Amino acid sequence: MADGKLIVFEGPEGAGKTTQLRRLSERLASDGIQSVAVREPGGTPVGDAIREILLDPEREIADATEALLFMASRAELTAREIRPSLARGTVVLLDRFFLSTYAYQVAGRGLAEEEVRAANRLATGDLVPDLTLLLDIAPREGLARADARGDRDRMEKSGAEFHDRVGAAFRKFADKRWQDSHPECGPISLIDGTGDENAIFDRVTGVLARAFPKLFGRVRS
Repeated sequence: MADGKLIVFEGPEGAGKTTQLRRLSERLASDGIQSVAVREPGGTPVGDAIREILLDPEREIADATEALLFMASRAELTAREIRPSLARGTVVLLDRFFLSTYAYQVAGRGLAEEEVRAANRLATGDLVPDLTLLLDIAPREGLARADARGDRDRMEKSGAEFHDRVGAAFRKFADKRWQDSHPECGPISLIDGTGDENAIFDRVTGVLARAFPKLFGRVRS
């Protein structure tokens, strides 16, 4: 896995991570850098089926069931897509990973952190992201962006207090002490997610160029 790079995009609803991941994927392709873009939940036939269950706005799911379904999708994605791609020397761009579980299921739903971390270890083994780009935006601003895209999915419909807890958790993850106590998450870079997508992409590529100058030094917006 040393030949590839696992770059994760994280953030609350409407932070722009999917847009920024897509733009980076397109830029890498134009620069001749081999990459693959995947998302959680999903990215495999099993994961895509789980995604439909998890995001169905009409479905009621117990909190523990929700967490375990996310883990099942993650285990499949790790085994079927992420590890093989890294072994081939590919840059893997991943939309959500560890931090979303700790934000949504631990902080948001109130599940026990150590139990969730244990399930995560089972799903991913020793896989650690090379860098997580954490896009920072106020939860209510992000939800307003999400609402502009259409009706809310099951996770988006969880309520303002839930999303406030999620947003506060994401900001906590940028603290070095938190990162030191959660080495499975790897390095995390907090990026201002406000403004237009061009400005945000400049911030994203700037962080990547500083972190991996040989690989991303020529990537520009």
